[in-house]
Amino acid sequence: MNYSLNPDREDLTLLQATIEKFCENEIAPHYEVWEENGIFPRDLWNKLGAAGLLCIDIPEKYGGHEADAEMALTIPCGITYANFGSVAVGLSVHSDIVAHYILNKGTEDQKLHFLPKMVTGELVGAIAMTEPGAGSDLQGIQTRAKKNKDGWVISGAKTFITNGQHADFVITAAKTNPDVKGSSGVSLFLVNTSVDGFSRGRNLEKLGLHSSDTSELFFDEVLVPHSAVLGEVDQGFITLMTELPRERLALALNAVAAMDFMMGITKEYVSERKAFGQQIAEFQNTRFKMAKLQTQLRLNRALMKECLELFAEGKLDAATASMAKFSASEAQCHMADECLQLFGGYGYMKEYPISRAYADARIQKIYGGTSEIMLELVARDLFS
Repeated sequence: MNYSLNPDREDLTLLQATIEKFCENEIAPHYEVWEENGIFPRDLWNKLGAAGLLCIDIPEKYGGHEADAEMALTIPCGITYANFGSVAVGLSVHSDIVAHYILNKGTEDQKLHFLPKMVTGELVGAIAMTEPGAGSDLQGIQTRAKKNKDGWVISGAKTFITNGQHADFVITAAKTNPDVKGSSGVSLFLVNTSVDGFSRGRNLEKLGLHSSDTSELFFDEVLVPHSAVLGEVDQGFITLMTELPRERLALALNAVAAMDFMMGITKEYVSERKAFGQQIAEFQNTRFKMAKLQTQLRLNRALMKECLELFAEGKLDAATASMAKFSASEAQCHMADECLQLFGGYGYMKEYPISRAYADARIQKIYGGTSEIMLELVARDLFS
């Protein structure tokens, strides 16, 4: 098992072994039941924390291991490589997105309160940007936060929120200055899910990633203290834009890990399965298709390696991250379709892992910014 972009790194190899063991012992025996139930159990977060698989690139001061970003991003990739995408997605939101919003924009008190408990799994984090009427248009946020002497009163609704059922707190984007247009006047709040006025809607049923809880969230005049503001008031959109490159890199890396998995199981299948008296792998159509897919995988791995290096240097810009997310997610969906086709009728059966990989892949071109939004961001940079 080695899906790393840097296979010579011994620490990454050791981490991959830890991930593989965790998947075998804690996820594989139960995953089918979780998928049927539409959610994995809350105590899995505590087990992930106990295994040292949450927020490992957080500084030691806040309970983390101060690992580099590549090591941290390897964890959801490893779980994706094992074809447990539902767990990988929730973990990535918690560790690679929410924790870093707090680390980069939080006050010292916020960091000391949230981050150590995120490392252990005692607290689960979510981020609520998407709304029923806005979708990918973050400038169209309708959730409002009004200031009073006690803090801020938040009213609105969010949808498609990963970790929504398990979340102990939610980073919530709300409009704090309704007098300005577009993205201006948006702020971020750390909302405890136990407060009055907060409620969770149903656990949404999805095409894929069935056991990744995805929820509607409602804010009915939720009062949060002034200390709940994350970053600066009215500067939330800038924070969102600053953090999105990491999110999109994480999604792109997960896509490549999924492609690695699909190539492996498909190569094995076509090498063993026979039709018309010979192995499927001996037909030119199969060989050419697999050759094209392997080329796509190599190209995307090279792009991911470049992006990881840029990120480590603090130079990964929005356009390049958008290229990575667009390229890898489109390639993942294409590979899922082509590989399933090579499995024939068996590929359509739920008992074959390619069917799950196919269903789980489709969301990759939507969340974290649709492929169309990614292309628009690249085009803006190209013609600016």
